[in-house]
Amino acid sequence: MEERIETIVKLLSDKKAEDILVLDVRSKVSYADYFIICSAHSTRHAQGISDYVVGELEKFNIKPLGIEGWETGNWIILDYNTIIVHIFFEPIRGLYALEELWSESPPRRRQRILPLERETFQ
Repeated sequence: MEERIETIVKLLSDKKAEDILVLDVRSKVSYADYFIICSAHSTRHAQGISDYVVGELEKFNIKPLGIEGWETGNWIILDYNTIIVHIFFEPIRGLYALEELWSESPPRRRQRILPLERETFQ
């Protein structure tokens, strides 16, 4: 699980996503273990980040269960079963303030980034 989180964080960083947070929500919700939240500087940037993450993970045969919000690019959700990736256009992120909603699960700012390797997912 940690390897997958680190890989997603690296992919987000590769496309210049900002303020990337990982929230452990295992004790709060039944539909996911982690939320990864990041910001984009425009709706097109959010769409580009989404396309990149999905495309790179598909190279390892990891496909999202669903993608929501891509059309508008304001808040894109990538559902990877136990990991839900939230890509926000920055002004929209402030409006929904997911970090505050899940404040009892303190966010972890990711520092260590692992390289994307095929062995990670096998």
